Amino acid sequence: MESFSLILAIVVVTALAFDFTNGFHDTANAMATTISTGALKPKVAVAMSAALNLVGAFLSVEVANTISKGLVDEAGIRPEVIFAALVGAILWNLLTWLVGLPSSSSHALMGGLIGATIASAGVGAVHGDALVTKVVIPAVAAPVVAGLAAMVATRLSHTIGSKADGRAAEKGHRAGQITSAGLVSLAHGTNDAQKTMGVITLALIAGGAIAPGSNPPVWVILSAGLAIALGTYIGGWRIIRTMGTGLTDLQPQQGFAAQTSAATAILASSHLGFSLSTTHVVSGSVMGAGLGRKGGVVRWSTAGRMAVAWVLTLPAAALVGAGAEEVTGLGDWGTALVAVFLVASSAAIWKISRRQVVDHTNVTPRTAAEEPAGVVTQAIAAVTPPPAAPAPTAPVSASTAPVSTDESPAGASLTATIPAQPTTPVIGAPVIDATVIDPPVIDASVIDPAPAPAASTPATPPAATV
Repeated sequence: MESFSLILAIVVVTALAFDFTNGFHDTANAMATTISTGALKPKVAVAMSAALNLVGAFLSVEVANTISKGLVDEAGIRPEVIFAALVGAILWNLLTWLVGLPSSSSHALMGGLIGATIASAGVGAVHGDALVTKVVIPAVAAPVVAGLAAMVATRLSHTIGSKADGRAAEKGHRAGQITSAGLVSLAHGTNDAQKTMGVITLALIAGGAIAPGSNPPVWVILSAGLAIALGTYIGGWRIIRTMGTGLTDLQPQQGFAAQTSAATAILASSHLGFSLSTTHVVSGSVMGAGLGRKGGVVRWSTAGRMAVAWVLTLPAAALVGAGAEEVTGLGDWGTALVAVFLVASSAAIWKISRRQVVDHTNVTPRTAAEEPAGVVTQAIAAVTPPPAAPAPTAPVSASTAPVSTDESPAGASLTATIPAQPTTPVIGAPVIDATVIDPPVIDASVIDPAPAPAASTPATPPAATV
């Protein structure tokens, strides 16, 4: 029968709080591309992701066992150590969420655990081989593999889809994107929810509540699944905006390729027990999909900031976890002080985030113009020749512009022949229309006498009376 102490209860509650932050921090991994391409409405997308995260939590315990049995030495761990590790992970999650950077919740948790363990029991309590083979190597390889797979899949999708009907192909890609996004959500539950299960199980072992080497109890699996599902439904809209539109502009074909590649990589790693960062996988696949489309670009400035956050995650969370462990080592009042610091820091970050609210109503309007172009994009633009200017046209007066309805020259289509007037006009006589065959008879008696014509103009005798 499990027995709980106060510190053990605090650890369990804090672990579930971390699981909640993991959920809204990583919602973007499953649904950012689906929302950005318009395949699903934002609220529908996060609700679907939350439900599948809960289902995925029950599919496997391999990753949970990696956290609880393989990363650190169980014998030298106290519940306070795990509490300190969770403090470091939660604060890093909230800070990166505030600035909209999709960092790894998994690495934040493991960094905090490693830092707190070293502060408590020394470097020897960390299993270096497990850290390298199941954490570091997958962290480096996952985004590269997922990115290459997404790039190839995007090019194949555009090649095959170019021969299909445009609207039918787009509907098919949207349906495929929704399905693949569901797979990513399911995979996220099988991977990230289990990390919290592993931490709670490790705390229960350290507190003597269960025997060493035990698998996570059912109530741990259920509570971890519910916590991550609730966090997913809340939605980390800041990170969704960065992942969906900040890295590249995605079309349905690209979204489908990115999500399918990411789901495949995450499910395979969960089966092998790798504590993989779903953030790294999805970010790599999104960048690969952006490069796979002809004319597509990646905003390398955003990608660079994400890479810096990835590199800093483990050491930053480890430092906070180690500092928290030093304070909790002072006794119960030290543990209480760390708890107060965690609550106050979380409230301050939340307060700052309210200055510029990002939610489901404004998660997608961001455009490329709002994001500064990266160095690579600027270089490409610098060597690209400008488009040819249109040929100048002469100004045409509205009152005299000819109108032509055929391909012949406009001037020729409206040209008319005007009969020539007589070269020798009769003085005082009416104008005679040359088109009349029988001219009227002109009475000479009505003609006023006129002065003699100039020498250059010969005189014309008066017409005889008919």
